[in-house]
Amino acid sequence: MSTLSTAAAYDLLAERWQDAGFNPANGVPQHERALAFLDGAREGWALNAGCGCNIRFNSLMRARGLRIEGVDVSARMIALARAADPEALLHLADLTSWEAPRAYRFITAWDSLWHVPLAQQAGLMARLMGALEPGGVIILSTGGLDSAGEHIDATMGPELYYATLGIPGLLALVNEAGCVCRHLEFDQYPEKHLFVIAQRLV
Repeated sequence: MSTLSTAAAYDLLAERWQDAGFNPANGVPQHERALAFLDGAREGWALNAGCGCNIRFNSLMRARGLRIEGVDVSARMIALARAADPEALLHLADLTSWEAPRAYRFITAWDSLWHVPLAQQAGLMARLMGALEPGGVIILSTGGLDSAGEHIDATMGPELYYATLGIPGLLALVNEAGCVCRHLEFDQYPEKHLFVIAQRLV
């Protein structure tokens, strides 16, 4: 599936992340764990890669002295996010071609990178890890498979593409990018939802 297809699907689904049925605690404990690896609360920037429209992580990042920048391919997601948090710097863009304008103390890519085509995932993840400041932290979620894989799913209505590098591929990439894995967890087991926290070496 193309980036345009993903954008169109999330334009249709965007309000789902702001309605009463969405769990506001989704991903919050995981982000608290990731932010705890930062050294102190000095000022800096946080990037939300595939930010969507729900701003539940923003207060956590600001509590660490971080200014927030977000990128999403869905125009509707960006419009809702801007309305919910006008102080965040948001970009309507495709992450695979977007160039980070600065280095970041913290990067989150929660339930977003798995929509990136498998052939482009490693390059994008390497660029994101390369955009971390020394000592910076990234948290990302992915499919917890033993090897790379991809599939199409229409559980939410529109068809959406999903892909994963697999756990061995992801951990190898973390190492190659000059980072170290601080935490890896199947947080919805027995589902294959996996999150990884990595930190750029100083």
